[in-house]
Amino acid sequence: MESKWIALTNTTIAIFMAFANYNMIIIALPAIFQGIDFNPTNPSAIAYLLWLILGYMIITSSFVVTLGRISDSLGRAKLYTIGLVIFTIASALLSAVTTKGTTAILELIVFRLLQGVGGGFLMVNSAAILTDYFPRNELGKALGLNQVAGLVGGIAGLILGGVLSAINWRFIFLVNVPIGAFAAIWSYRTLKDIGQKRKGKIDIKGNILFTGFITLFLVAISYMLIPYGGSQLGFGNPIVWIGLPISLAMLMAFIFVETKVKDPMFNLSLFKIKDFSIANLTNLTASLVRQGITILFILLLEAIWLPLHGYSFSSVPFWAGIYLIPNLVGFAIFGSLGGYLSDRYGSKYFTSGGLFISAVGFAILYFLPYDFNYTIFAITIFIIGGGMGLFNSPNMADIMSSVPINQRGVASGMRAALGNTGSTASVAIYFVIIISGMALALPSALSSALHSAGISSVPYIPAAVALFSALLGYDPLSSLAAKLPPSVAAQVSQPSFFSDAIAPAFMAGFKEIVLISIIILIVSGVLSLIRSGNRIGSVGEMGGNPQRVQESQEITSKRS
Repeated sequence: MESKWIALTNTTIAIFMAFANYNMIIIALPAIFQGIDFNPTNPSAIAYLLWLILGYMIITSSFVVTLGRISDSLGRAKLYTIGLVIFTIASALLSAVTTKGTTAILELIVFRLLQGVGGGFLMVNSAAILTDYFPRNELGKALGLNQVAGLVGGIAGLILGGVLSAINWRFIFLVNVPIGAFAAIWSYRTLKDIGQKRKGKIDIKGNILFTGFITLFLVAISYMLIPYGGSQLGFGNPIVWIGLPISLAMLMAFIFVETKVKDPMFNLSLFKIKDFSIANLTNLTASLVRQGITILFILLLEAIWLPLHGYSFSSVPFWAGIYLIPNLVGFAIFGSLGGYLSDRYGSKYFTSGGLFISAVGFAILYFLPYDFNYTIFAITIFIIGGGMGLFNSPNMADIMSSVPINQRGVASGMRAALGNTGSTASVAIYFVIIISGMALALPSALSSALHSAGISSVPYIPAAVALFSALLGYDPLSSLAAKLPPSVAAQVSQPSFFSDAIAPAFMAGFKEIVLISIIILIVSGVLSLIRSGNRIGSVGEMGGNPQRVQESQEITSKRS
């Protein structure tokens, strides 16, 4: 088999595994918490829940640039294989947790963070390896096929997560072990470093400042979601109001340090390359929209639409994943198509067109009622996913092929850091918008609904607790129903009762987010049109010839 196809097949296995694992965890969360005897719906337990869901992304956001820099120095193929080994070991450790309660959740979080380190090596090196091996006129297609594998893994994860967790929650981690072990052995035997290694010292100060900034920033905005001091949100939490300014101060110090050191961790000079800077900016904004709205799609289905259509709260995590498949299918189909077409006709019209198409999907979504017709909803999320897919592969190819060859590891790390930071931040920011609206409307909505059922005493349920309960398949009113007369309890225990009560408040915030997303997508689409879309050739295309490598770097210098 030709070396480039070996590289594609190997990275495809890792991407498939990583995407499947993420979705399996989301679907299996209720089974995990039940299996370790941990109740995540108490306000004090939400922090553990957030770390389990977002910890992986926080770690990858914090360390991918450093991992990319190390990979440029020591070899991308070598560090990619090490990433597979770490990911596989962490998966085995996650499946082996036998403790209960808070101890168990802490162990899961620690091993999940370790898995994030392995995932960071995979994320930063897979795109760089493909860029090394594939010629520039096939790179979009290769990245598109890689993306399709990830989305197929995502769909498989939705189904496997429901099936495996019903047997034993440990299986969702254990299934990674044989796949990861095979991929690591095959990678070690077949992948070689064919690009030039970058020499230089590790930027210790830059690494400390950047890691501190990203970690503090993402942790602070995540803790905004946790009720604090009698408030529905955590703005009064010292982690938030102290962490945010300190993180921003570390960012300013990081930028200053990077302009002074000889061999910086975050090569700010790459942003002088127009295509690199614009593609990274649109990658950041698209990540802001994509990840946050995906979580809200899940909430819309789990907290409102599915209960209104007779699904029990315990079953909604699985069915929400199934009903979101059109979004993933649209992303997969147009991701591969966008990569193929951009190789032939240039990238910028496909990247901008994809963003505009997604904006159209969001515009349709804005006018849908909460008790929507599913066929219309499926078409809408297919359009949104298709637009994002059409944008993603060409945009990633432009980022990776716009920089000098010996900078591809760090460039991939910068791309992943910005994208992951956008994704993690968007989840927290979009939740804050939703919870802020619900915090005002939820008490009166619940009071009205409960009074209509003949209940005069209205319990206090923080909006964050209500939403996370629905996300995890728990009925937020189940504890109340147990204290009521049977006839009234039967009415309150109906899944539709809670959904009807919260739907107006939820949709008000949801529509605000949709409008914000439309504006972001349109502005990003316009920005994407001013790129050149030119690409530097791969190492494989240049036959590993140092003279041609040097020529490619000189081209980049002129373009910057």
